[in-house]
Amino acid sequence: MDAQMGAPGFWDNNERAQKHIGKLNSLKRAVLPVVAFQKKVDDVGVMIELVEAADGAERETYARELNANVEAMVAELDLLEIASFLTGQFDKNNAILSIQSGAGGTESNDWADILFRMYNRWAERRGFTVELQDVQAGDQAGISKATILIKGENAYGYVKAERGVHRLVRISPFDANKRRHTSFCAVDVIAEITDEIQIEIPENEIRVDVYRSSGKGGQGVNTTDSAVRLTHIPTGIVVVCQNERSQIKNKAAAMNVLKARLYEKKLDEQRTEMERFYGEKGEIGWGSQIRSYVLQPYQMVKDLRTGMSTSDTQGVLDGDLDRFIYAWLRAGSPRHRNKDIQMEE
Repeated sequence: MDAQMGAPGFWDNNERAQKHIGKLNSLKRAVLPVVAFQKKVDDVGVMIELVEAADGAERETYARELNANVEAMVAELDLLEIASFLTGQFDKNNAILSIQSGAGGTESNDWADILFRMYNRWAERRGFTVELQDVQAGDQAGISKATILIKGENAYGYVKAERGVHRLVRISPFDANKRRHTSFCAVDVIAEITDEIQIEIPENEIRVDVYRSSGKGGQGVNTTDSAVRLTHIPTGIVVVCQNERSQIKNKAAAMNVLKARLYEKKLDEQRTEMERFYGEKGEIGWGSQIRSYVLQPYQMVKDLRTGMSTSDTQGVLDGDLDRFIYAWLRAGSPRHRNKDIQMEE
């Protein structure tokens, strides 16, 4: 692929050239770290020989250097292993994440706002960019629903681990009697569909509504009829976009999300393991949560799918989610499943 970039006529079609470069860079990011790690493994082999051949203080010096290198390589190997799990068809794509408040009224709206901040912080930690697609304010506080587009390498591969119902237990800041409340929110994640996937939607199957934007936004956004709501009549899927001043841009963004949701629905219908996608969320309430965030009477965040837990609740709510995402990826890996089968046998 490197050689093809130097071929005559490569830049005649700029769009094709950019796709070629993007694919090449993606492959390099996957392959080169493994090649570099293998070289470090070879260097460790040489260092072991030096330790065995040395005496006294020199041997201790080499041994300390060897241990330090191996400890650093363990952390690097951990990241390489996680990257090896991101082999799904759309794992490398951008992710469309939606938050929907559930049982709990104002409490759940505030919980949705906390989750909204948490995922924005997590994306910042990973160097991803976030584009707000839609946000609907709650009646008294927080938000009732929000949709964001997370852009970055393997964004969907990572954030798909968050699909499900999230449960919060805390002393309510809205309760004058300071009672403990439980709130629920549903998080949905789909992959942004690229041009490689063709989804055709007949115009007569879509209802387009335009209205004045609301919620977070500048004066120019909130004083024009630029918000767009698309309803797919056969399925009832509704998509809203109101973050741009231009009605045309909002419609284009909403159409991309609608295509992604329709494609995800099509994939769901073809799969036998429905719980991996929409079915996994279930009802936004008791008995269907994937993770619990307990702030009172003790501090604990626990993922009910993997058993991963931590008492650093503030860190998690500030976006430190990788420990849960990595555990979920490992739990779903073929090696992990094979290990479970062997243990049962």
